[in-house]
Order: sequence, then C-alpha cells, then structure tokens
Amino acid sequence: MRLLRSLAYVAAFYIWSVFWVLLISPLLLGPRRWMVRSWRIWSLVLMWLLRWICDIKVELRGQQYMPKGAALIAPKHQCMLDVFAQFAWLPDSCFITKKELMWIPFFGWYARKARMIVVDRAGHATALRKMVAEAKERFADDRQLLIFPEGTRSAPGVPGDYKPGIAALYRELNVPVHPVATNAGVHWPRHGFERIPGVIVFEYLEPIPAGLKRAEFMRILQERIETASMKLLPL
Repeated sequence: MRLLRSLAYVAAFYIWSVFWVLLISPLLLGPRRWMVRSWRIWSLVLMWLLRWICDIKVELRGQQYMPKGAALIAPKHQCMLDVFAQFAWLPDSCFITKKELMWIPFFGWYARKARMIVVDRAGHATALRKMVAEAKERFADDRQLLIFPEGTRSAPGVPGDYKPGIAALYRELNVPVHPVATNAGVHWPRHGFERIPGVIVFEYLEPIPAGLKRAEFMRILQERIETASMKLLPL
C-alpha cells in the first residue's frame, strides 16, 4: 500500500507541477514578486497532496525565529522538499542555486525572473565574489536569502560537509544567520520515490549573531544544525 501511495504522489507531483508551470507562464511578463508569490500556492498544494496521499504531515517550528525582512538563512538539506517548503512560508525568498539547473525548461526561466542567485561551482573565487555582490543586491530588496551550507543533500543522521560559501556571505553581509534543522530525509529519502508516513519537521533555530570569527561561526552553525536535526530523528 505504501508503495502504491508513493507512486501516486510522484504522479500527482509531476501532474500538478506541469500544470502550474504552464499556468503561470504569463507571469514572466509581470513583476518579479508575482512570480515568487505564485510558488507559495504551488508549494502548499504539494504539501497538501503529501498529507492526503502519503499521510505525511509537514510541521513548521521555531516561528519566533523566522525572519520577515532581509535575512540570511542556512537550512539543512536532505531532500527536494527542503527547497519548495520554504516558498510556502517566506514572503520573498531567494535561493542560491547551481548554474546547471538553469538549463531546465521553465525552471530556469522562472528562476531568472525571480532573480535567484546562480552560482558556477567551477568559478571558484570569481564565482564567490559574484555571489556576494548579488547577495548584497537582494538584501537591498529586503529578501530572504537561502543557501544550503552543505551544498548538496545528506542522509538523515549524517553530518554534511559544510562549504565556504555560507562563511563568505556571513562575513561580507555582516548579518545574523538563521539555521534551519529538519528530518525531511526520513520521510522523503534523497534517492528513490518511496514516501514514508509520519511528520516532517522544519525547525528555525535561534539566529547566530553577526561578527564572529570564521572558524567559530562555522563550528556553531554546524553544531546547531546537526544537533537539532538529530533530535528530530526517530528513536
């Protein structure tokens, strides 16, 4: 039964997503904010389908720590849900994403319209400087900037390899960082299509203040995210 439900959700996910990307295509001609706000509806429907079909509830915790204006957010990354769930909650989110994703039809067009920050991982120092410059521009627009500090998905319970991008943004923007813990990978594995019933939690944690030394900041960030994420795992 779980396998059938998982297959049904995958089908519903793609049917709804294709319908939605076609429906909102006229927004390419409108203001940027219209595009970003349209993703909220897409995300909420996907999470509603997840609960209805797979018996997986998505729960948001730590709302007292959620930013409303310009902010730097560092979520734990375990599955694709980590990305689109944030569209449902943040007023004007901006993701840092890799260049390769821009070749995907519709996704790439919409991401550019929404002024997401595109990073060429092969660019090294040049790419890092470009990312910081664009991040400052997004902050001027009062947006919530999200970067996965691990750079890629990790399995639940496995500490990721935290990359230098988050440290560069933390130093150059000189703002607090909002860590986000999750157990999403338990119920939405990073590989395969099986969806496991239960409660997916996204927990915003106490922000890390600005001005710390790089090594201290990275230690606190990893410790805070990994410890909180471990607590969300089943016993």
